[in-house]
Amino acid sequence: MSIEAMVGISLGVFLIAFAFAPVGMGGGMLFVPLLHYGAGWAIDGRIIAASLTLTAVVSYGSGLAHRREGHVDDAIVKIGLAGAIPGALIGVVIVSLIGDNLDLVFKILSLFMIVWAIRKTISKMSTESTNGTEEVEPEDTIVEIPQLRVGSAIGGLLSSVLAIGAGVIYVPILRTFGKLAPRKAIGSSLHFMMAVIPVSILTHILFLPTESMERLASDLPFITGLAALTFIGARSGAKFGMKHLTEPRIMQIFLVLIVVVAIRYLIDIIGF
Repeated sequence: MSIEAMVGISLGVFLIAFAFAPVGMGGGMLFVPLLHYGAGWAIDGRIIAASLTLTAVVSYGSGLAHRREGHVDDAIVKIGLAGAIPGALIGVVIVSLIGDNLDLVFKILSLFMIVWAIRKTISKMSTESTNGTEEVEPEDTIVEIPQLRVGSAIGGLLSSVLAIGAGVIYVPILRTFGKLAPRKAIGSSLHFMMAVIPVSILTHILFLPTESMERLASDLPFITGLAALTFIGARSGAKFGMKHLTEPRIMQIFLVLIVVVAIRYLIDIIGF
């Protein structure tokens, strides 16, 4: 890899972490394309493990900042993890079974997931705009536990299959079925990732073939450096978002980011 490519990728991971941390996402939807197109890595178990590592760093860097500000609902997180962690384990098995066809399947699933998230986000934003106020958490609102667990399980599964934090799934699920306001949904989404992603990474590594494991080990210094930049970007982005961004603005940024990723994957799928 050239020096220019390494510098570009390093700058990219910092900016991705900075931009995604305030909106409750781990950045995996962009980490994978960055390593795929920038570093020339194939979409396989190796790139998934690397992307999930960077995504985990974002979740911890931003998640801890959100916890200090009280933007986490631990009871809802506990309910959701009962679905998310088993979902993540199933996702690893699916990746192993897909094998050489992962590239196309990965991009098609990503596109469907993003389109769903775009629809849910626009619908929620439209409702709040009509009401004229930001959504709050009514004390008498009943949490829809089965739907929350099923949605979280889907998020965990997609986290393992698509190498993402799955905030694009968790945030709408937490707002719709967990009845959380935007900032608390974001903080709780990050705490899902903090528990689910390490489980997914370790399981992926167990399934990696020897050759991929050796390549991943040789790239460890590079990945470690990227992880350090990711942590700095996530902490900076989270602090900036909580201080300077309103909740409607955060959701607007969230929407723009996932639309950009959707366009990128659509171009790739058409080109197959």
